[in-house]
Amino acid sequence: MAGSTFGKLFRVTTWGESHGRAVGVIVDGCPPQLSLNEQTIQSLLDRRRPGSSIASTQRREKDQAVILSGVFKGLTTGTPIMIMVENTDVDSKAYEPYADVFRPGHGDYTYQAKYGIRDWRGGGRASARETVGRVAAGAVAKAVLDKENIRVAAYTIELGGIRAKQRNLEIIDQNMFYCPDGEAAELMEKHVNEIKAKGDSIGGIIEVLATGVPKGIGDPVFDKLDADLAKALMSIGAVKGVEIGAGFQSSKLLGSENNDPITPEGFRSNNAGGILAGISNGEDIVIRAAVKPIPSIAIEQETIDGQGQKTSISVKGRHDVAAIPRINIVCDAMVSIVLADHLLRQKALRY
Repeated sequence: MAGSTFGKLFRVTTWGESHGRAVGVIVDGCPPQLSLNEQTIQSLLDRRRPGSSIASTQRREKDQAVILSGVFKGLTTGTPIMIMVENTDVDSKAYEPYADVFRPGHGDYTYQAKYGIRDWRGGGRASARETVGRVAAGAVAKAVLDKENIRVAAYTIELGGIRAKQRNLEIIDQNMFYCPDGEAAELMEKHVNEIKAKGDSIGGIIEVLATGVPKGIGDPVFDKLDADLAKALMSIGAVKGVEIGAGFQSSKLLGSENNDPITPEGFRSNNAGGILAGISNGEDIVIRAAVKPIPSIAIEQETIDGQGQKTSISVKGRHDVAAIPRINIVCDAMVSIVLADHLLRQKALRY
């Protein structure tokens, strides 16, 4: 299947389907002698594991990471790293009623149009289950970034229209939505319960902050750092929009307002979001991803079947109310993967 590999020097290939025997990833291009073990990977996988919050599906997966290659005595060997996670709590019967019906908002219709066949069990390859491999690869990428003291964090700044007013990153691990505003997190929890009771779903916005990124990372024109970051985040199924720095707000500013003044001590502001002309400028990289509502809802919707006949559908089963907060660590992982790839490319350039 084309399109399952991401990166140039740090190359990530995910594999597996939602209701197959397992999902996982192959990471090629990771330097040798970096500290990596299954516990490190597991700590990240636990953050996207099903059933971790009131907004998530009650599918119970242990998501136990198993390293099959590329690591010896807790260190990377420089050879391809393969990580596998078995699917254990699979219930394909719940999807049988939708085998010949296209679910609105899902990839059913387009996968059928492209391949002439689709795995309807949980969405197959189009399922969010595919992101297990991305998160595992993100753990490997973080091993690369740790050597350079680069840190990446993803947190919720909006959910169902409720916006965080604070950016206190010290509390993001103290609430189920990884929100940097405690008061907003409480409102989010209440709202999720209300939407869940209605059988509907909601979307939100994730912000990703990368600190310690040195200046000079990224390539001109088509391989710009911000272009690759946007592609990485847009490759996540639920993401429908990406902005960096001031983003869409910059369209409302004057040039004198949007430009970041440069001083001997650094930049006075960061409307650029840490990237100029596709290359990092040494400031924090700030990027936001708009996350759509989960398409599987109990409310009846209009659709068609495999023969093109009109019908309706009410999706039952175990589904998230919101992709947030499980998608947060996926966004974190994809940003980490891009930064690791560009960091290694820069080191190769100056070798």
